[in-house]
Amino acid sequence: MLTMTAKAMPATDGRFFRMKEVRDIANGISQDSDIARLLDWVESYLMNGHPDLGRTGAVCPFTRQAARIDTVRLAISHARPEDEDTTFALIRGAFTELEAIPCKPAMRHFRTVIVGFPDCDSAEGIAMLKRIQRRHRFYSLARARMIGMMHAGSEDRGLWNPEFRPLRSPMPVLAIRHLVENDAPFAALHPALMVAYLARFPIKGTRRLVNHFRSG
Repeated sequence: MLTMTAKAMPATDGRFFRMKEVRDIANGISQDSDIARLLDWVESYLMNGHPDLGRTGAVCPFTRQAARIDTVRLAISHARPEDEDTTFALIRGAFTELEAIPCKPAMRHFRTVIVGFPDCDSAEGIAMLKRIQRRHRFYSLARARMIGMMHAGSEDRGLWNPEFRPLRSPMPVLAIRHLVENDAPFAALHPALMVAYLARFPIKGTRRLVNHFRSG
């Protein structure tokens, strides 16, 4: 089987684009292309409401606001399950890309990077991407960053409706963003994340966690 290093890659492979740039690219190619599919999912799913969400507002209000101020960067990687080293390097570089997104200082926490992996839509591919996520866990927490994974078969439950599966996507995705004060419900589920969360938000974060636990 040809590996990523031995086959011709699309010009967009592994490159980070503003959403406006992705729209321009999508308008010039087939709408079922990978970069167009990723953009469509971000705009039609993450940035919109859902009847099963369990609350009002967008599935990811964070992404909606980030898109409004142009602090989202999208990328497609055609890495395959056997391309773990290449994928690791790409995601490590995505952290650098995140820090390079220009914005006002008060808006830095809205910066986010979303990378789609259409050629990893298999059990082997999902397993490889989960390893990449785990390998970056402490790297991200040390920098008060979050790295999340989404894919078509995700069974992660919703915070407001446990029957809803909010992390399902049309292709495997790894996303990186800032740890924010509103992440208290996520911090409550993961001890390592809670430590990083309280280090970042010692007073307000403690209040939010206490309120979260009291609310059940």
